[in-house]
Amino acid sequence: MKLLSATLITGLVISVFSYKPLSGTITKSFTLDSLGACQGISNQDGKYFLYGDREIGVMRQYHLKNDSLIYRPEEYHFTIKGENIIKHPTGIAFRKGMPTFIGNSVRQNAEGTLWKAMIYSIDWSRFLKSKTLDGNLLKTIEDDACIQGTRPEYVEHKGKWFMATADYGNKANEVRLYDAIKLSKADKTSEKGLLYHKFTCSPWVQNLHFIESKGMLVLIQNQIEGRKWRLTFVDLNKSIVSGHEEVIKVIDTDKTDELEGFTLTDDQNKGIAVSSSRKNNISLMDINWSKS
Repeated sequence: MKLLSATLITGLVISVFSYKPLSGTITKSFTLDSLGACQGISNQDGKYFLYGDREIGVMRQYHLKNDSLIYRPEEYHFTIKGENIIKHPTGIAFRKGMPTFIGNSVRQNAEGTLWKAMIYSIDWSRFLKSKTLDGNLLKTIEDDACIQGTRPEYVEHKGKWFMATADYGNKANEVRLYDAIKLSKADKTSEKGLLYHKFTCSPWVQNLHFIESKGMLVLIQNQIEGRKWRLTFVDLNKSIVSGHEEVIKVIDTDKTDELEGFTLTDDQNKGIAVSSSRKNNISLMDINWSKS
């Protein structure tokens, strides 16, 4: 693993339209190579899986030591018989005992104006052993209910876990919750009986992160298309009831590249954010939950 251009980031801009004193501060940024354009991060019991679109869709495993992510080394390819299947991974929904889903955005034209969103149900444990999708792709589901793109993440509501996803775009954006078991057997997300609830949300959602202990869903966003970081913390239960995002806090930063992913670490006062930039694509954050 290479750490390049370690820098201390200052001048974080915090937006003020919120009602709780939640805050975030970027403390350090550094570079992880070999991920291509990093598209997200998944924390699974202290194992950090970072994924991106290199020449193929790729995922690498790290562990957090002090203020650095250390490569294990374990690299995984989203390929079958060498063919690139998940070129542009856009989210990993993982929960023990539940189906594992990975999102993918498929370019439909050379201009990049038309995309097709796909969700893949995979055998996660076997995938981690074999390091490819060979024999581990269980179901391919077209997310035809989406407005633009798909970002799988597990969320909990009323004691039950659902697979949630969100749109990317500047109009008609929604967060949608699906019955995960039924979805794992479906061909399209528009099929009857899959959708549990949905609510409207703000634009440019790149990924989702659910904080179970607080019932918060983090919309990992850009302030404008493809640029400038934004983390929007919403009350999931209230959002489901009202039908639109119920914002707890919006944290904007002075980082100007494309934010792609975010997760809390095992210490809920620490977070890790990732961008698609080639340099300084990883940022560590201090999160303050003070209620005073």
